[in-house]
Amino acid sequence: MPTDSCEVDFLHMIGEHGAKGDTFDETLASTVDFAVWLVRCDECVAYVREGSELVPWVWKHSGDTSIEQSRVAIDRGYGAVLARHRQPIAISQRISEPSTIKDFSAWSTDPGETFVSVPLLARSTLFGAIDLKHHRPHLYSRREFKLLSSIGYLLGADICISHLENENSDLVLQLETRKLVERSKGILEPDGGLSEEAYLALQPQKRGEGSSDERGRAGNHSQRPGEAEFLRKMSGKLAR
Repeated sequence: MPTDSCEVDFLHMIGEHGAKGDTFDETLASTVDFAVWLVRCDECVAYVREGSELVPWVWKHSGDTSIEQSRVAIDRGYGAVLARHRQPIAISQRISEPSTIKDFSAWSTDPGETFVSVPLLARSTLFGAIDLKHHRPHLYSRREFKLLSSIGYLLGADICISHLENENSDLVLQLETRKLVERSKGILEPDGGLSEEAYLALQPQKRGEGSSDERGRAGNHSQRPGEAEFLRKMSGKLAR
């Protein structure tokens, strides 16, 4: 019964976190701790999807030595299998045989599995993964399989919402920037038209965008007399 209560409490914590809209970093860290406790694994890594890769986000391992974690491509290898099968998989890593990827029905019951990967899913899309590695084979029960799958669904939805919120923020910023530029054009056009250089100067540039040559050209363009000072004043007024 204490074990049942701990598992229910943890699932409730993930759901509560998603409802409050908090950052998922702390939840991923708690998930790693919980997974290590649940299946007694020696290493656990939580990944979050960025583009076409799964990026190591939080990890924990036994021992004092640090282990460098690598990104996982989702268009090949077991990352592609996770995206396609959309359920926890076990990967055999025998030295004498090529690696094989198995769904739960084919997991070993004697002695068990040494590497299991759990997908973090939302709307059948892969948004992350949790890898569980054992030095000695672990016999996974159906209960553990279902619990890990449920955690994958909850965390996947949480990460999906976070991605959508970031995309929405970017779109709002682009819209506000466009409104500022259009208002500026409407004010400047009666005074003789808006030069291309002035139009570009009113658009904020994201950090790191453009080559050094492009940034150099942007900084060295010619303006009509007094245009730079006028643009500076107008940008200040419009931003209020």
